[in-house]
Amino acid sequence: MSRLKFNLLMASSVLASAVSVAPASYAQTSVDDEDKIVVTAQRREQSLQDVSVAVTVVTGDQLKDQGVTNINQLQNTAPNLEVEPAFGGGAAQFRLRGVGFQDYATNNAPTVGVYVNEVAFPVPVMTQGLIYDIERVEVLRGPQGTLYGRNTTGGAINFITKKPTEEFGAGIFAEYGRFNEFKTEGYISGPITESLRARISASTQQGGGWQHNRDTGEEIGDADRGGVRGLFEFEPTSNLEFLFDAHYSWDNSENQGLYLINDLTTQGGFGPTIPADADRSKTGWGVSPVLLADIGASPDRKPGRDNSGWGVSLNGALDLGGAILNSITSYESLDRSELGDWDSSASIEADTFFGSDVSVFSQEVRLSSDGEGALVWQVGLYYSKQDLNERYFSDFIDIFGTYGRVNYDQTVESVAIFGQAEYAISDQINLIAGLRLESEDRFLEGFGTAFGGATALPPTDVTTAMEPLTGKAGIEYTPTEDILLYASVSRGTKSGGFTTYNTGQESSIQPFAPEVLWAYEVGFKTDVIDNLTVNGAAFYYDYSNQQVLSAVYGENGPVGRFANAPQSKIYGAELELVWQPLPNLNIIQAFGYKEGEYVEFFDLDVPASRAADMAVYVDRAGEALPFPDFSYSGSASYLIDLGEYGVIAETNYSRRDFYPSWLGSTYDVDAYWLVNASVSISPANGPWSLGVWVRNVFDKEYDLTRNFFTSADIAQPGRPRTFGIRLSADI
Repeated sequence: MSRLKFNLLMASSVLASAVSVAPASYAQTSVDDEDKIVVTAQRREQSLQDVSVAVTVVTGDQLKDQGVTNINQLQNTAPNLEVEPAFGGGAAQFRLRGVGFQDYATNNAPTVGVYVNEVAFPVPVMTQGLIYDIERVEVLRGPQGTLYGRNTTGGAINFITKKPTEEFGAGIFAEYGRFNEFKTEGYISGPITESLRARISASTQQGGGWQHNRDTGEEIGDADRGGVRGLFEFEPTSNLEFLFDAHYSWDNSENQGLYLINDLTTQGGFGPTIPADADRSKTGWGVSPVLLADIGASPDRKPGRDNSGWGVSLNGALDLGGAILNSITSYESLDRSELGDWDSSASIEADTFFGSDVSVFSQEVRLSSDGEGALVWQVGLYYSKQDLNERYFSDFIDIFGTYGRVNYDQTVESVAIFGQAEYAISDQINLIAGLRLESEDRFLEGFGTAFGGATALPPTDVTTAMEPLTGKAGIEYTPTEDILLYASVSRGTKSGGFTTYNTGQESSIQPFAPEVLWAYEVGFKTDVIDNLTVNGAAFYYDYSNQQVLSAVYGENGPVGRFANAPQSKIYGAELELVWQPLPNLNIIQAFGYKEGEYVEFFDLDVPASRAADMAVYVDRAGEALPFPDFSYSGSASYLIDLGEYGVIAETNYSRRDFYPSWLGSTYDVDAYWLVNASVSISPANGPWSLGVWVRNVFDKEYDLTRNFFTSADIAQPGRPRTFGIRLSADI
């Protein structure tokens, strides 16, 4: 263990000793207070019920109840959201309302923007850190760009961490569960001087591996990750304030194992056949000595990662009297070393390595009104520069007799001017208009490949650029104080990019075009009665040049490559409900529905091409877009008042619909339900809470994703039933 991690763990232990009792009065937030939930979805503080955007808010306590420790697990908390792990690795593939981008490489932009304390993380693999000390998460659906520095077609996920407090406080949260999984987080917060406040938080997650090598019995899947964050609020004058954020994270976790969904005939038919796994807890690996030597890893290294990242940001706000000037300067860095075994066997059919050095600098400046009067406005300027140095190695020695190496650099520079204005033409009608002009250049530099040590593609440079004009127009109507009706049309765009997989052909790395999305939405937000809130939205998306993972047919069969589907469409709806039928009973429900189809797309048929051993093409016009149609989630909690103590019984549940794969029915993911439950006790006005929890109560067997790589048909399974205890304490 590194000295830094040891010191952090010792600090957590000291904090736990100092805080022997913990926080959380058993009082619950009632629905009567729901309209007081404050969000910053539109870059200013507003009541959730006053925002004419489809947005789901998840609190930090709700994340803990559901056992959410990374962004991938958010898919069970918001309607029409999916986060798919690529090949069981560390790259998250986000999809909101069916708008997503499936890519296991590092270099392309996502359709869903991820922000932490207003700082964008435009490289998906940078979002894989541990989630801790969170105030709330806001999930915005639909194109974003007139209020945000970055432009996205799918939506945005905003993480807002807890801020320094005006009075001293400290706390600890810890839980221990099945498979020796341990997670703890702690914080210290309070004033340093009259004008300076600080908050230091740290967290670590250990253990939890539940799979075993089918041949040796060796365990895999233990977590070893953590992070530390320091926040400093400084108010030198009454109209000027700064928030400085410095953070560091590490992840030395073992990968979750994949399992074989079909028999694997190894070594191109000349090796032994490994039967399909009937038990999802079984997996296999056997990393090539050539690959391990090439990356400088020890001979006994398991598939896993050795990642670390750090970042700093400075957010300043100056009240000019009638207008507010904001400046956000940030720098984020990731050093990634990730080893994968995508054939789930001891055979060397598909062993992979990603070595990524990523850095992102951004500067955003916004000038906005102070919210007074009929006109509310904001204008902003955004600059970002991303630098990526990537090594992608893959060993196919037992099936193709070769070893592939891909090396390249990529630089992305973006400049954008954006703004949005709202004007109240009456007490009931509000008009909204926004525009964004952006210029982005992507440079793929020195992209070269080699197979078996022989150059397949010499270092090659490719570029792509875009200058889209996007925007939004909308109308809000409030017939009564408790009802908001709205309609909007917006245009979003996602960057073009490059397919950076193994290839010996220059044509394979030629850029794919940006995608453009016209989004039409109507919605409502209502506080129907004092104890019931119902929000809903319906949408229709008109897609041009949708970026889809397709393939080209090479000498070894189909090879993944991104293509543009000329026309497609998506439509659907969401409904969210918060209800308090009894004083001590809270119920939350969320439902999502979406469908989509290609209108125009001529594509390579991968299953047919593999079966025919030649390229076979198909007209996909009229075919459904491959994503789940329905999503459903909810929770219920009940407070049992025992006088000096209170007991809260809570359950949360979610259903993911059948997920059809574009690769063929073998890779379809069946629908599944997940149910979690917990019971906790705390004093009525006391500082501690003690509880027990069960996740995946009914021990449902399910898959998160299915895929193939070379000869292996594989799947990443979801976790089985787990249970444990937890303690939280504040002073």
